[in-house]
Amino acid sequence: QVQLVESGGGLVQAGGSLRLSCAASGRIFSIDAMGWYRQAPGKQRELVATITPGSSTNYKYSVKGRFTISRDKNTVYLQMNSLKPEDTGVYFCHANVNEGSPRYIVDYWGKGTLVTVSS
Repeated sequence: QVQLVESGGGLVQAGGSLRLSCAASGRIFSIDAMGWYRQAPGKQRELVATITPGSSTNYKYSVKGRFTISRDKNTVYLQMNSLKPEDTGVYFCHANVNEGSPRYIVDYWGKGTLVTVSS
């Protein structure tokens, strides 16, 4: 089993910044892509940003230039600047974990951390 533990959420005014962290631990041989997703009230979960082991990144269009995803081994970060009220939601960490050799990929999710941006 693998655990993903997020931290760093909170309440911030529009224009402010937050930094989210997600640490993976447990039965990990290696980790492929890691990423952040968010779910606003009454809406479906959506991709915010992903990062590969080679540090290739992908962002939701509306956060480009404001959010930066980074990674250090089994920890992924999301630096969020110039936050807007529409960024409000529960942010979930995701990881594609290879649990052994031969390759065996399992998807894991964190429990989420709430980000609230006030106007």
